[in-house]
Amino acid sequence: METRIADRSSSEKATRERGLRVVAIGGGTGLSTLLKGLKRFALTPAEMAAAPAGTPVIRDLCAVVTVSDDGGSSGRLRKELNMLPPGDIRNCIVALSEDEALLSQLFQHRFAKGSGLEGHSFGNLFLAALTDITQDFSEAVRLSSEILVTRGHIHPATTSNIELEALMVDGTRVRGETEITASKVRIQELFLVPPNVDPLPQTLDAIASADVISIGPGSLFTSLIPNLLVHGISDAIVNSPATKVYICNLMTQANESLGLTAADHIRALNRHARQQIFDYALINRTPISNELKAKYALEGACQIVADLDVIAALGVIPVLGDYLEEAGVARHNNARVASDLMHLRAAAGPERKSPV
Repeated sequence: METRIADRSSSEKATRERGLRVVAIGGGTGLSTLLKGLKRFALTPAEMAAAPAGTPVIRDLCAVVTVSDDGGSSGRLRKELNMLPPGDIRNCIVALSEDEALLSQLFQHRFAKGSGLEGHSFGNLFLAALTDITQDFSEAVRLSSEILVTRGHIHPATTSNIELEALMVDGTRVRGETEITASKVRIQELFLVPPNVDPLPQTLDAIASADVISIGPGSLFTSLIPNLLVHGISDAIVNSPATKVYICNLMTQANESLGLTAADHIRALNRHARQQIFDYALINRTPISNELKAKYALEGACQIVADLDVIAALGVIPVLGDYLEEAGVARHNNARVASDLMHLRAAAGPERKSPV
């Protein structure tokens, strides 16, 4: 009997220790798209025990989400209720939810009419109500995640009320994400206002114990860089023993990254972090169709140039993949990106064991 109990205990311990701890950092539709792919690897303990040996699995998935949006429904709630913008968080909750049918549809439902309701999504209002009840936005996010039974944890990059401010190449300064995105002048440097805001302790803990940390895809200056400007996050990433991966955007973006190559994106992230971050960069190699190319050209946008030699000279290993999907717009194939992200850790070295 004692032997059987010991064997079972040993088996349960091995199951708990199996799998990777993954932290995905970003914002906008890029992060929620990636999370849909990573969710397939985030197994319950029972599923993990049944999975064949050698199958890549995630035992702890954490999303760190920027909270600088000041437009649309999120911006209205932010101004009217003095709360953090819920939109990007809502998208991540839905992406990680067990049930992507009814509950997800409910959270994503946007009211088309109604005085005061028009333009708001139900999920944003739900997060606003929970924030009002708990007086704690991060607790509202946690409770919402429990209700939708998410396969991962979601943390705002900070719970401080921040704005973005950009120094443009012509020396002018632009305040607010919406105004920055609308500007026609290239961004030189981004700042948080106020500058010295702290992350949640849970975020730093997740980064410190991670096996894999990803940044991207997403808008360079309004979805990715703001996370790195939160006090302590960049240092935590660099000091973590995790494999650090940049997931490169597919296209340049009007008012954010026109004319920037893949290496330019990495340089901008390193410059704002004030240190080198990445070990690898996942870069698409599939060419875009002529039809979609013409559509993006109307905005001055094009496929991001994969300047592999320059990336390698930055100390980052480029990994090419067929990541492009076309559906009226260019988007990442989240299954392929997630799969390659999981296998990079195996290539980098053995999984770390949990501390005793």
